Amino acid sequence: MTKSTKLVALGVLAILIALAPLVFPSSFYYRIGALIFVNGLAVTGLVILFGYAGQISLGHAGFAGIGAYATALSPGLFGIHPGLGLVLGAALSGLVAFLIGRPILRLKGHYLAVATLGFGILVFITLNNESHLTGGPDGMPVEDLGLRDLARALGLGLSNSEVWYWFMAIVLLVGAWLAMNLFDSPTGRALRALHDSETAARTHGVDVARYKLVAFVISAVYASLAGSLQALLNRFVTPDVAGFLHSVEWVVMTVLGGAGSGIGAIFGAALLTALPQALNIFVISTQ
Repeated sequence: MTKSTKLVALGVLAILIALAPLVFPSSFYYRIGALIFVNGLAVTGLVILFGYAGQISLGHAGFAGIGAYATALSPGLFGIHPGLGLVLGAALSGLVAFLIGRPILRLKGHYLAVATLGFGILVFITLNNESHLTGGPDGMPVEDLGLRDLARALGLGLSNSEVWYWFMAIVLLVGAWLAMNLFDSPTGRALRALHDSETAARTHGVDVARYKLVAFVISAVYASLAGSLQALLNRFVTPDVAGFLHSVEWVVMTVLGGAGSGIGAIFGAALLTALPQALNIFVISTQ
């Protein structure tokens, strides 16, 4: 896919996002849209790991858990704004990914998948058991990010759901644009080289271990941001944000839309996020 084609694809995505509210029958659909964008951000990171670098992870929801709880705990523990907690969570997730990625990424295939799965389960167990800090299985509330107040200050008469829809749309588009730029950069070419053949990439001077780690850290930051934003959107977080099923859900979204295509993966996220909601509405309407 050429650079111009990617820009066209990103433009089409932006147009669809802008036009979608015209057919929303209620504000509830703005929330569904925001959830789609949260998942789209996470799978964009997985495209970098899966599609670009050819590595597998079944525990990326663990980074979402780190990001979500960093955002939730930061105001109470450090007295900082939850937005700064989001940044802190992303930095912490990147650091954890750097530390565990060095040994884990020496593994390949299903061994790598099991190792990342173990990491995700470890994070889930920690969040579930440290109830004095995280609230345990019952979860904990998350402070408001203040987007509604900002919108009012700017003279925008938007509901909370609408504010989150447009905010998350901008975050997703920026995240997708950065991933597209990475694809054609020297780092992106190195990642794609080791995806095709690690032996051939190493022969041509690519530091395989380093670039695997780069992809792992970047995808972890994307997952952390998605977890933080989901917690801020819901104003509540539970350990399920780091659960195994959440990781698998993201993997399925990525593969369904095409692991090598950032835009395709976003449409996969849209389908699997909206489908359960559509089925619920259908069931309710038939009762």
